[in-house]
Amino acid sequence: MDARLQRRVQRYGWDLAAEAYARHWHGPLAGVQGELLALAAPAPGEAVLDVACGTGVVSVAAAHAVGPAGRVLGVDLAEAMVQASRQRAQGLGLGHAAFERMDAEQLRLPDAGFDLALCALGLMYVPDPDAALRELHRVLRPGGRAVLAVWGERARCGWAPLFGIVDAEVRSEVCPLFFGLGQGDTLARRCASAGLQVTLQRRRSDSLDYVDAAEACAAAFAGGPVAMAWSRFDATVRERVQLRYIEAIATWCDGEGYRVPAEYVIVAAQRPLR
Repeated sequence: MDARLQRRVQRYGWDLAAEAYARHWHGPLAGVQGELLALAAPAPGEAVLDVACGTGVVSVAAAHAVGPAGRVLGVDLAEAMVQASRQRAQGLGLGHAAFERMDAEQLRLPDAGFDLALCALGLMYVPDPDAALRELHRVLRPGGRAVLAVWGERARCGWAPLFGIVDAEVRSEVCPLFFGLGQGDTLARRCASAGLQVTLQRRRSDSLDYVDAAEACAAAFAGGPVAMAWSRFDATVRERVQLRYIEAIATWCDGEGYRVPAEYVIVAAQRPLR
């Protein structure tokens, strides 16, 4: 997919997905987000950048950790996500957390301004993740830390057939390189290529739990590029893709519910002091 088209699909897809994403994904992703934050260990007074901040869950947790003596900036390509994050932080009285619409590949930020950079399950959507990693390196202070999480191997993510099901109904792939960063040590190697010194890489196995087929489908079709396609499907196509998806995850049916396996890769790195 052309990079400009991919950015457009991501931006407007996540605009459409903001409300449903909060409803269907905050719970299932709490484990990996918590592990990322524990590894990052934001400290009081630190300056934190949260790239692809989504609805602000990680940004808000970081803001609590750094306290009013610190600051958090969450950036996202989708304006609806930025607005949702801003409202979340304001509702909690976190005046030291700010949010802006910004492209991860071209951060409108000065050099060496942050102690810590986070990116929780956002890098897979960036057309040029290497450019985004170079930007993280640039905005971190020498010795500054970065902690990143992406989805893992396709074969270990039981919901992965979703992309093929949607792709069969549209003219181009909705997310062509989604699982690439989760293969082997790819994410760690690309961090190193961007100038970051990798200090840890690990895999996390988990499950996405749904009470029934309706909830499983609602979550599956709430993600950015898929949400864009979903918004254009008529009732017949929606019924067809839902049935195909439920068939694809039938292996993980648990009574009326589903426990769909998921894997994540988490990498911690830092900008060298020199």
